[in-house]
This record gives sequence, C-alpha cells and structure tokens, in this order.
Amino acid sequence: MTTSVCIVAGAKAMSFAVSLFSLAWTHSVQKTEWQEDWTVTPAGLQLMAARVKGSGAGMDPGDGAVLKDGWWEWQPANPPVSDLRLAASGMTGGGWHFCHAGGCAELGAKAGEDVVIRPCPDGETLKQG
Repeated sequence: MTTSVCIVAGAKAMSFAVSLFSLAWTHSVQKTEWQEDWTVTPAGLQLMAARVKGSGAGMDPGDGAVLKDGWWEWQPANPPVSDLRLAASGMTGGGWHFCHAGGCAELGAKAGEDVVIRPCPDGETLKQG
C-alpha cells in the first residue's frame, strides 16, 4: 500500500506519494518563521516536531522546547488529526511551503486560497502539482 497525501488548495487538487512532509510559513503578525514535520499514519496526520524562530503573539514554543541555532524546537504530544485546514490571510507575503523528499510546493499564497491536507483514501489518486 502506498501512502499518499491529498491537497486541495483553492480550485487546485493534487496528491503526493509521501509518508513524511514538512510545512513552513511566516506568522502574519510577528513575521516569524515556523516549521512543522508531519507523518502520515493509519490514524491520520501526526505532528512529529515543531520549530519556531523566536516567540511572540501566538508563537510560544511548546513544552520541552530547546533553543538550537536560534530556533525553539520541540516534539508535540498531540494526537493524529484527520486533516489540516489552513486559512490563507494574504498578510504574510507568501503561503505555506509544503516540502517532501521530492521537492517543495507553495500553498495558499493568495488571500482566500484555503488549503486542506489529508491522507488520501486507499486507491485515490489526484493529479500531481
């Protein structure tokens, strides 16, 4: 069985045959970088690690965070989620950077271009990129 992630971003749908991916973005108020590492599991999407370059409005590092090279890093203990819903404000100068072993794609760069990321149901294939 191949693990895939399905993404709907605005009117565009795509899928990637990956089990690990990262999301990176700039906070709309603090203009601070944020990164998360995710894995696709049978229970859903599992957040494995998070990093934030500083702290501020809604940007507090998680429990057990360690400062490494200017980044607060930690391993969240959140349960898996069925999907990620990302609302694009248009206030960050860009969208989310979805990266995996094969490359990166920018998602939600325009205001109102909301994004949903979820594990693809078995056998579902969408047009990539």
